[in-house]
Amino acid sequence: MSSRGIADKVAVVSMGCTKFGERWDSSTDDLLLEAVGECISAVSGLSLDDVDAYWLGTLGSGQSGLTLSRALGTEDKPVTRVENYCATGSESFRNACYAVASGAYDVVMAVGVEKLKDSGFSGLLRADPPSDGTAPELSLTAPAAFSLLDPAYCAKHGVDPAQMREAMTHVAFKNHSNGSRNPKAQFRSPVSKETIDGAPKVAGRLGVFDCSGVSDGAACALIVPAERATEYTDRPMYVKALSLVAGSARGSMDPGFDFTTFPEVVRSARDAYQQAGIDDPNRQLSLAEVHDCFTPTELILMEDFGFSDRGRAVKDALVGEFDADGRLPVNVDGGLKSFGHPVGASGLRMLYEAWLQFQCAAGERQIRDARTALTHNLGGRPGGCVSFVSIVGTELGALKR
Repeated sequence: MSSRGIADKVAVVSMGCTKFGERWDSSTDDLLLEAVGECISAVSGLSLDDVDAYWLGTLGSGQSGLTLSRALGTEDKPVTRVENYCATGSESFRNACYAVASGAYDVVMAVGVEKLKDSGFSGLLRADPPSDGTAPELSLTAPAAFSLLDPAYCAKHGVDPAQMREAMTHVAFKNHSNGSRNPKAQFRSPVSKETIDGAPKVAGRLGVFDCSGVSDGAACALIVPAERATEYTDRPMYVKALSLVAGSARGSMDPGFDFTTFPEVVRSARDAYQQAGIDDPNRQLSLAEVHDCFTPTELILMEDFGFSDRGRAVKDALVGEFDADGRLPVNVDGGLKSFGHPVGASGLRMLYEAWLQFQCAAGERQIRDARTALTHNLGGRPGGCVSFVSIVGTELGALKR
Protein backbone atom coordinates (compact mmCIF):
# COMPACT_ATOMS: atom_id res chain seq x y z
CA MET A 1 0.00 0.00 0.00
CA SER A 2 1.26 3.46 -0.85
CA SER A 3 -0.20 6.88 -1.55
CA ARG A 4 1.13 10.16 -2.87
CA GLY A 5 0.01 12.05 0.23
CA ILE A 6 -0.16 15.80 0.73
CA ALA A 7 3.15 16.47 2.49
CA ASP A 8 3.67 20.19 3.19
CA LYS A 9 0.53 21.24 1.32
CA VAL A 10 -1.49 22.21 4.40
CA ALA A 11 -0.75 23.50 7.89
CA VAL A 12 -2.45 23.75 11.25
CA VAL A 13 -2.40 27.34 12.48
CA SER A 14 -4.41 27.07 15.69
CA MET A 15 -5.95 24.44 17.93
CA GLY A 16 -8.28 24.16 20.90
CA CYS A 17 -9.05 21.45 23.44
CA THR A 18 -11.31 21.23 26.47
CA LYS A 19 -10.43 19.59 29.73
CA PHE A 20 -11.39 15.92 29.45
CA GLY A 21 -13.28 14.18 32.21
CA GLU A 22 -16.70 13.76 33.77
CA ARG A 23 -18.14 17.00 32.44
CA TRP A 24 -21.60 16.61 33.98
CA ASP A 25 -22.12 20.38 33.96
CA SER A 26 -21.33 20.78 30.25
CA SER A 27 -23.47 19.83 27.26
CA THR A 28 -22.16 18.78 23.87
CA ASP A 29 -22.78 22.37 22.74
CA ASP A 30 -20.76 23.69 25.68
CA LEU A 31 -17.80 21.45 24.87
CA LEU A 32 -17.84 22.48 21.22
CA LEU A 33 -17.95 26.16 22.12
CA GLU A 34 -15.10 25.75 24.61
CA ALA A 35 -12.73 24.03 22.17
CA VAL A 36 -13.60 26.19 19.17
CA GLY A 37 -13.44 29.34 21.29
CA GLU A 38 -9.87 28.60 22.33
CA CYS A 39 -8.89 27.89 18.73
CA ILE A 40 -10.45 31.01 17.20
CA SER A 41 -9.39 33.42 19.95
CA ALA A 42 -5.75 32.45 19.55
CA VAL A 43 -5.58 34.03 16.07
CA SER A 44 -5.76 37.80 16.10
CA GLY A 45 -8.61 39.19 14.03
CA LEU A 46 -10.06 35.77 13.16
CA SER A 47 -13.76 34.96 13.54
CA LEU A 48 -16.02 32.05 12.67
CA ASP A 49 -17.06 34.01 9.57
CA ASP A 50 -13.57 33.35 8.17
CA VAL A 51 -13.97 29.57 8.30
CA ASP A 52 -15.18 28.18 4.96
CA ALA A 53 -16.20 24.66 6.04
CA TYR A 54 -16.16 22.26 8.96
CA TRP A 55 -15.68 18.54 9.54
CA LEU A 56 -17.17 17.11 12.73
CA GLY A 57 -16.15 13.78 14.21
CA THR A 58 -18.42 12.14 16.76
CA LEU A 59 -19.29 8.53 17.46
CA GLY A 60 -22.55 9.00 19.34
CA SER A 61 -23.02 12.64 20.30
CA GLY A 62 -24.68 13.74 17.07
CA GLN A 63 -25.96 12.33 13.82
CA SER A 64 -25.33 15.16 11.37
CA GLY A 65 -23.55 18.44 10.79
CA LEU A 66 -26.37 20.14 12.67
CA THR A 67 -24.67 19.13 15.92
CA LEU A 68 -21.94 21.67 15.16
CA SER A 69 -23.85 24.28 13.15
CA ARG A 70 -26.46 24.65 15.88
CA ALA A 71 -23.88 25.10 18.62
CA LEU A 72 -21.69 27.56 16.71
CA GLY A 73 -24.30 29.33 14.62
CA THR A 74 -22.27 28.80 11.47
CA GLU A 75 -24.70 30.63 9.16
CA ASP A 76 -25.25 27.98 6.49
CA LYS A 77 -21.63 26.85 6.16
CA PRO A 78 -21.00 23.23 5.05
CA VAL A 79 -20.53 20.85 7.99
CA THR A 80 -19.68 17.20 7.31
CA ARG A 81 -20.12 14.71 10.13
CA VAL A 82 -17.80 11.67 10.03
CA GLU A 83 -17.37 8.55 12.16
CA ASN A 84 -14.77 5.78 12.08
CA TYR A 85 -14.67 4.11 15.49
CA CYS A 86 -11.89 5.44 17.72
CA ALA A 87 -10.26 7.12 14.70
CA THR A 88 -13.27 9.44 14.38
CA GLY A 89 -11.51 12.66 15.43
CA SER A 90 -8.53 11.85 13.23
CA GLU A 91 -10.91 11.16 10.35
CA SER A 92 -12.37 14.65 10.64
CA PHE A 93 -8.82 16.01 10.53
CA ARG A 94 -7.83 13.87 7.54
CA ASN A 95 -10.82 14.91 5.45
CA ALA A 96 -10.47 18.58 6.37
CA CYS A 97 -6.81 18.51 5.32
CA TYR A 98 -7.68 16.92 1.98
CA ALA A 99 -10.30 19.60 1.35
CA VAL A 100 -7.70 22.36 1.72
CA ALA A 101 -5.05 20.45 -0.25
CA SER A 102 -7.51 20.00 -3.11
CA GLY A 103 -8.04 23.74 -3.37
CA ALA A 104 -11.74 23.48 -2.55
CA TYR A 105 -11.41 25.67 0.56
CA ASP A 106 -8.86 28.04 2.07
CA VAL A 107 -9.76 27.93 5.77
CA VAL A 108 -11.40 24.90 7.38
CA MET A 109 -11.84 23.47 10.84
CA ALA A 110 -11.71 19.86 12.00
CA VAL A 111 -13.66 19.28 15.21
CA GLY A 112 -14.21 16.25 17.43
CA VAL A 113 -16.56 15.88 20.38
CA GLU A 114 -18.03 13.19 22.61
CA LYS A 115 -20.30 13.12 25.64
CA LEU A 116 -19.98 9.61 27.04
CA LYS A 117 -20.60 10.07 30.75
CA ASP A 118 -24.26 11.05 30.28
CA SER A 119 -25.00 8.02 28.10
CA GLY A 120 -25.74 5.65 30.97
CA PHE A 121 -23.08 3.23 29.70
CA SER A 122 -20.12 2.18 31.81
CA GLY A 123 -17.94 1.69 28.73
CA LEU A 124 -17.78 3.13 25.25
CA LEU A 125 -21.12 3.91 23.68
CA ARG A 126 -21.85 1.70 20.69
CA ALA A 127 -24.87 0.82 18.61
CA ASP A 128 -24.28 -2.27 16.49
CA PRO A 129 -26.16 -2.49 13.19
CA PRO A 130 -28.69 -5.30 12.78
CA SER A 131 -27.04 -8.64 12.01
CA ASP A 132 -27.45 -12.37 12.46
CA GLY A 133 -25.63 -12.19 15.80
CA THR A 134 -22.50 -14.05 14.72
CA ALA A 135 -20.14 -11.06 14.45
CA PRO A 136 -17.02 -11.72 16.57
CA GLU A 137 -17.24 -8.34 18.30
CA LEU A 138 -20.56 -9.39 19.82
CA SER A 139 -18.99 -12.29 21.71
CA LEU A 140 -16.18 -10.42 23.51
CA THR A 141 -16.00 -7.10 25.29
CA ALA A 142 -13.17 -4.76 24.29
CA PRO A 143 -11.15 -5.50 27.48
CA ALA A 144 -11.55 -9.23 26.90
CA ALA A 145 -10.42 -8.96 23.27
CA PHE A 146 -7.35 -6.84 24.07
CA SER A 147 -6.46 -8.99 27.10
CA LEU A 148 -5.51 -11.73 24.62
CA LEU A 149 -2.50 -9.67 23.53
CA ASP A 150 -0.76 -10.35 26.83
CA PRO A 151 -0.49 -14.19 26.83
CA ALA A 152 -0.03 -14.29 23.05
CA TYR A 153 2.97 -11.96 23.22
CA CYS A 154 4.54 -13.95 26.06
CA ALA A 155 4.10 -17.21 24.18
CA LYS A 156 5.52 -15.97 20.87
CA HIS A 157 8.52 -14.10 22.23
CA GLY A 158 9.33 -16.27 25.24
CA VAL A 159 8.66 -13.44 27.68
CA ASP A 160 8.18 -14.33 31.35
CA PRO A 161 4.56 -13.44 32.23
CA ALA A 162 5.86 -11.69 35.35
CA GLN A 163 8.06 -9.44 33.23
CA MET A 164 5.16 -8.77 30.85
CA ARG A 165 3.02 -7.79 33.82
CA GLU A 166 5.79 -5.48 35.01
CA ALA A 167 5.92 -3.80 31.60
CA MET A 168 2.14 -3.36 31.46
CA THR A 169 2.29 -1.79 34.90
CA HIS A 170 5.07 0.53 33.73
CA VAL A 171 2.95 1.75 30.79
CA ALA A 172 0.10 2.67 33.15
CA PHE A 173 2.52 4.21 35.67
CA LYS A 174 4.25 6.25 32.95
CA ASN A 175 1.06 7.57 31.39
CA HIS A 176 -0.51 8.49 34.73
CA SER A 177 2.72 10.24 35.69
CA ASN A 178 2.63 12.18 32.42
CA GLY A 179 -1.05 13.01 32.87
CA SER A 180 -0.44 14.34 36.37
CA ARG A 181 1.44 17.22 34.72
CA ASN A 182 -1.41 17.98 32.31
CA PRO A 183 -4.07 20.42 33.54
CA LYS A 184 -6.56 19.18 30.91
CA ALA A 185 -6.23 15.45 31.68
CA GLN A 186 -9.09 13.45 33.17
CA PHE A 187 -6.88 11.74 35.76
CA ARG A 188 -4.28 14.06 37.28
CA SER A 189 -2.90 11.99 40.14
CA PRO A 190 0.17 9.78 39.87
CA VAL A 191 -0.64 6.14 40.60
CA SER A 192 1.83 3.85 42.32
CA LYS A 193 2.88 0.59 40.74
CA GLU A 194 1.58 -1.25 43.78
CA THR A 195 -1.87 0.28 43.27
CA ILE A 196 -1.84 -0.62 39.58
CA ASP A 197 -0.85 -4.22 40.30
CA GLY A 198 -3.45 -4.58 43.04
CA ALA A 199 -6.39 -3.15 41.13
CA PRO A 200 -9.50 -5.28 40.49
CA LYS A 201 -9.31 -7.38 37.35
CA VAL A 202 -11.49 -6.53 34.36
CA ALA A 203 -10.55 -9.26 31.86
CA GLY A 204 -7.66 -11.72 31.81
CA ARG A 205 -4.76 -10.01 33.56
CA LEU A 206 -6.04 -6.53 32.70
CA GLY A 207 -6.87 -4.56 35.81
CA VAL A 208 -8.74 -1.27 36.12
CA PHE A 209 -5.53 0.73 35.56
CA ASP A 210 -4.72 -1.20 32.39
CA CYS A 211 -7.80 0.30 30.73
CA SER A 212 -8.22 3.83 29.35
CA GLY A 213 -10.71 6.25 30.83
CA VAL A 214 -14.15 7.01 29.43
CA SER A 215 -14.73 10.74 29.34
CA ASP A 216 -16.33 13.83 27.83
CA GLY A 217 -14.39 16.34 25.76
CA ALA A 218 -13.83 18.20 22.51
CA ALA A 219 -10.87 19.36 20.42
CA CYS A 220 -10.38 21.14 17.11
CA ALA A 221 -7.82 22.31 14.55
CA LEU A 222 -7.77 25.22 12.10
CA ILE A 223 -6.24 24.24 8.75
CA VAL A 224 -5.07 26.44 5.87
CA PRO A 225 -2.82 26.07 2.78
CA ALA A 226 0.84 25.83 3.80
CA GLU A 227 1.80 28.90 1.78
CA ARG A 228 -0.61 31.01 3.83
CA ALA A 229 0.22 29.57 7.25
CA THR A 230 2.43 32.43 8.42
CA GLU A 231 -0.46 34.85 7.91
CA TYR A 232 -2.03 33.26 11.00
CA THR A 233 0.89 32.21 13.21
CA ASP A 234 4.67 32.39 13.31
CA ARG A 235 4.82 28.70 14.30
CA PRO A 236 2.65 26.62 11.94
CA MET A 237 2.35 22.85 12.26
CA TYR A 238 2.83 21.35 8.81
CA VAL A 239 1.11 18.11 7.84
CA LYS A 240 3.68 15.61 6.55
CA ALA A 241 1.58 12.46 6.27
CA LEU A 242 -1.95 11.14 6.70
CA SER A 243 -2.73 7.44 6.37
CA LEU A 244 -5.81 5.39 7.10
CA VAL A 245 -6.21 1.62 6.77
CA ALA A 246 -9.40 -0.39 7.29
CA GLY A 247 -8.49 -4.03 7.77
CA SER A 248 -10.14 -7.11 6.32
CA ALA A 249 -11.52 -8.02 9.79
CA ARG A 250 -10.69 -11.67 9.16
CA GLY A 251 -8.31 -12.03 12.09
CA SER A 252 -10.75 -13.94 14.26
CA MET A 253 -11.10 -16.54 11.48
CA ASP A 254 -7.47 -16.60 10.36
CA PRO A 255 -5.30 -19.31 11.96
CA GLY A 256 -2.26 -17.21 11.08
CA PHE A 257 -3.31 -14.24 13.19
CA ASP A 258 -1.49 -14.54 16.51
CA PHE A 259 -2.51 -11.41 18.49
CA THR A 260 1.05 -10.05 18.65
CA THR A 261 0.70 -7.35 15.99
CA PHE A 262 -1.88 -5.12 14.36
CA PRO A 263 -1.36 -5.59 10.59
CA GLU A 264 -3.43 -2.47 9.92
CA VAL A 265 -1.05 -0.40 12.04
CA VAL A 266 1.99 -1.81 10.26
CA ARG A 267 0.50 -0.92 6.87
CA SER A 268 -0.65 2.57 7.85
CA ALA A 269 2.71 3.30 9.49
CA ARG A 270 4.59 2.16 6.39
CA ASP A 271 2.41 4.39 4.21
CA ALA A 272 2.80 7.41 6.52
CA TYR A 273 6.57 6.94 6.71
CA GLN A 274 6.77 6.81 2.91
CA GLN A 275 4.72 10.00 2.57
CA ALA A 276 6.86 11.85 5.11
CA GLY A 277 10.21 10.48 3.99
CA ILE A 278 10.90 8.66 7.26
CA ASP A 279 13.29 5.72 7.23
CA ASP A 280 14.46 5.90 10.86
CA PRO A 281 11.51 6.82 13.11
CA ASN A 282 13.56 6.61 16.28
CA ARG A 283 15.80 9.42 15.04
CA GLN A 284 13.38 11.44 12.92
CA LEU A 285 10.48 11.67 15.40
CA SER A 286 10.54 13.84 18.51
CA LEU A 287 7.48 12.32 20.17
CA ALA A 288 4.60 9.94 19.52
CA GLU A 289 0.99 9.93 20.68
CA VAL A 290 -0.37 6.40 20.26
CA HIS A 291 -3.63 4.63 21.00
CA ASP A 292 -3.02 3.16 24.46
CA CYS A 293 -6.57 1.87 24.93
CA PHE A 294 -5.08 -0.93 27.05
CA THR A 295 -1.54 -1.27 28.36
CA PRO A 296 -0.49 -4.27 26.23
CA THR A 297 -1.71 -2.36 23.17
CA GLU A 298 0.93 0.32 23.69
CA LEU A 299 3.66 -2.30 24.01
CA ILE A 300 2.74 -3.99 20.75
CA LEU A 301 2.42 -0.64 18.99
CA MET A 302 6.04 0.13 19.86
CA GLU A 303 7.02 -2.77 17.61
CA ASP A 304 4.44 -2.13 14.89
CA PHE A 305 5.80 1.41 14.48
CA GLY A 306 9.39 0.23 14.46
CA PHE A 307 10.24 1.96 17.74
CA SER A 308 11.35 -1.41 19.10
CA ASP A 309 12.55 -4.57 17.40
CA ARG A 310 10.15 -7.52 17.50
CA GLY A 311 10.18 -9.07 20.94
CA ARG A 312 12.03 -6.08 22.47
CA ALA A 313 9.21 -3.71 23.47
CA VAL A 314 8.87 -5.12 26.98
CA LYS A 315 12.57 -4.64 27.75
CA ASP A 316 12.66 -1.22 26.08
CA ALA A 317 9.65 -0.02 28.07
CA LEU A 318 11.11 -1.24 31.35
CA VAL A 319 14.37 0.66 30.89
CA GLY A 320 12.46 3.88 30.19
CA GLU A 321 12.99 4.22 26.43
CA PHE A 322 9.48 5.67 26.01
CA ASP A 323 9.30 7.73 29.20
CA ALA A 324 9.00 11.51 28.99
CA ASP A 325 12.79 11.78 29.31
CA GLY A 326 13.53 8.67 27.26
CA ARG A 327 14.81 8.02 23.78
CA LEU A 328 11.35 8.62 22.24
CA PRO A 329 8.67 10.11 24.53
CA VAL A 330 5.36 8.30 24.02
CA ASN A 331 2.05 9.69 25.26
CA VAL A 332 3.72 12.56 27.07
CA ASP A 333 0.30 14.17 27.66
CA GLY A 334 -0.98 11.09 29.51
CA GLY A 335 -2.46 9.24 26.56
CA LEU A 336 -5.91 7.71 26.52
CA LYS A 337 -4.97 6.12 29.83
CA SER A 338 -4.77 9.38 31.78
CA PHE A 339 -6.06 12.14 29.48
CA GLY A 340 -9.23 10.15 28.81
CA HIS A 341 -10.98 8.90 25.68
CA PRO A 342 -13.98 10.87 24.40
CA VAL A 343 -13.97 8.96 21.12
CA GLY A 344 -14.68 11.76 18.65
CA ALA A 345 -12.11 14.07 20.24
CA SER A 346 -9.17 11.77 20.97
CA GLY A 347 -7.39 11.98 17.61
CA LEU A 348 -7.47 15.77 17.66
CA ARG A 349 -6.35 15.76 21.30
CA MET A 350 -3.21 13.92 20.23
CA LEU A 351 -2.53 16.55 17.58
CA TYR A 352 -3.18 19.22 20.21
CA GLU A 353 -0.29 17.87 22.27
CA ALA A 354 1.99 18.01 19.23
CA TRP A 355 0.81 21.60 18.68
CA LEU A 356 1.62 22.58 22.26
CA GLN A 357 5.02 20.93 22.12
CA PHE A 358 5.87 22.72 18.88
CA GLN A 359 4.76 26.05 20.41
CA CYS A 360 6.92 25.35 23.50
CA ALA A 361 3.68 25.72 25.45
CA ALA A 362 3.43 22.30 27.11
CA GLY A 363 4.52 23.51 30.54
CA GLU A 364 5.94 20.81 32.78
CA ARG A 365 5.58 18.28 29.94
CA GLN A 366 7.73 20.22 27.48
CA ILE A 367 10.29 18.05 25.75
CA ARG A 368 13.51 19.40 24.32
CA ASP A 369 13.72 20.35 20.64
CA ALA A 370 10.27 19.10 19.60
CA ARG A 371 10.17 19.21 15.79
CA THR A 372 8.23 16.17 14.56
CA ALA A 373 5.41 14.05 15.97
CA LEU A 374 3.44 10.95 15.10
CA THR A 375 -0.19 10.53 16.18
CA HIS A 376 -2.12 7.29 15.97
CA ASN A 377 -5.62 5.96 16.51
CA LEU A 378 -6.80 2.37 16.42
CA GLY A 379 -10.52 1.60 16.23
CA GLY A 380 -11.98 -1.87 16.57
CA ARG A 381 -10.12 -4.78 18.10
CA PRO A 382 -7.30 -7.24 17.41
CA GLY A 383 -8.02 -9.04 14.17
CA GLY A 384 -10.19 -6.31 12.70
CA CYS A 385 -9.58 -2.60 13.09
CA VAL A 386 -9.05 0.75 11.43
CA SER A 387 -5.71 2.47 11.93
CA PHE A 388 -4.90 6.14 11.39
CA VAL A 389 -1.41 7.65 11.43
CA SER A 390 -0.41 11.28 11.02
CA ILE A 391 3.02 12.86 10.99
CA VAL A 392 3.37 16.58 11.61
CA GLY A 393 6.34 18.89 11.89
CA THR A 394 7.52 22.43 12.47
CA GLU A 395 9.37 22.95 9.21
CA LEU A 396 8.77 22.59 5.49
CA GLY A 397 10.89 20.10 3.60
CA ALA A 398 12.59 16.84 4.51
CA LEU A 399 12.56 15.73 8.14
CA LYS A 400 15.89 16.03 9.89
CA ARG A 401 17.54 13.17 11.70
